[in-house]
Amino acid sequence: MKYFKDYPGWNVLMEHRLSGVHDVNAHIHTPYSFSAFRDLEEPFRMAVEEKVEALGINDFNTVKGYDGFFRQAGRYGVFPLFNIEFIGLLEEEQKAGIRVNDPNNPGRTYFSGKGLRYPWVPPAGEEHLLDELVAKGNEQVRQMVEKVNAWFAEKAPEIRLSFERIQKELTAGLVRERHVAKAIRLEVEKAGGESKQKELYTRIFGGAPPAADLADAGALENEIRARLLKKGGPAFIPEDPSAFLPVPRIIRFILAAGGIPCYPLLLDDARGNITAFEADKMKLAKTLESMNVFAVEFIPGRNDLHILEEYAEYFYRRGFLVLFGTEHNTPVMQPLKVTCRGGVPLTGTLREIAWESASVVAAHQYQIAQGKTGFVDPDGFANSEQRGILASLGEAVIGYFKHNAG
Repeated sequence: MKYFKDYPGWNVLMEHRLSGVHDVNAHIHTPYSFSAFRDLEEPFRMAVEEKVEALGINDFNTVKGYDGFFRQAGRYGVFPLFNIEFIGLLEEEQKAGIRVNDPNNPGRTYFSGKGLRYPWVPPAGEEHLLDELVAKGNEQVRQMVEKVNAWFAEKAPEIRLSFERIQKELTAGLVRERHVAKAIRLEVEKAGGESKQKELYTRIFGGAPPAADLADAGALENEIRARLLKKGGPAFIPEDPSAFLPVPRIIRFILAAGGIPCYPLLLDDARGNITAFEADKMKLAKTLESMNVFAVEFIPGRNDLHILEEYAEYFYRRGFLVLFGTEHNTPVMQPLKVTCRGGVPLTGTLREIAWESASVVAAHQYQIAQGKTGFVDPDGFANSEQRGILASLGEAVIGYFKHNAG
């Protein structure tokens, strides 16, 4: 497959422009962080089956999956969007006790970059930043494994975990809390039948039997995390504060990497709660604009359709890119086609917004590779008035990619 820098000019590309509206998923995690997918090929097989035309890799603190993601994209003819995700801090909100898009930790802010430069070139002066963030995260999990083993020495001495084995067998280098929960579940499965596993879980959980169905791996791993690894659990290890960069620094990194800074909205939970930072959409938009952030994204599977419509259409009318994804960062496998809470389909308008915004990201990747300005310039100012033109270009870039795939 050709890299974007080797693509022809607009006139040739436009001959391959896709017509109509197509489904996209701009936010999935892969085994390079934690994922429901077994490997990098699986999401592309699913994308072809579900007629999803573009997929966005969105791993935490790493771009090491980019090359494999590009190869599989070319093999299956599904356009790749090169993204990244960080967990940062908005320090003023933290001091004020304001929850942003983490419902449990004031100031804690998930933040994405969209359409980063590919092939990957780290920003000058930041060549080691991602490796440093991964190392800090891994060290926290290494300490967590030590506490798990100390707890098991008392409650379940027949089980002992190895950080090195977890890293080698269950990860692509980045080890997260979810990997520890998976490793514990796999070790318990070796104990024998259902009654033996229940007895072992009861000991591990300090005398309380497991609430989850043993056949439901995702629910079991979530229960393991809640009972053992989260705050209040016997193996909890607080995260290293230095692993959370201030959001302005994250934004600078994304821009220097050729990407588009993008704020992920948590929006409403099942009870209709929205964080204080997001409750007023007009205020939120102005805040993001003041930070030179002109793209937002949603994970609609956790949102009510009507609230999602209200926010997504508002931000889109205001000139933002509005992207949608599924994450797939839990053990639970779900379709790639984006739906709202309860499996409610996106409206036609939301599908149009998603397709056009993803097409702009595709055009941005092409423009950056060609040494030109994309949707945002190096200082983060958005080219919103050209969004429609960039969307048309992106539809052509995606079409050209598909034409040359295989």
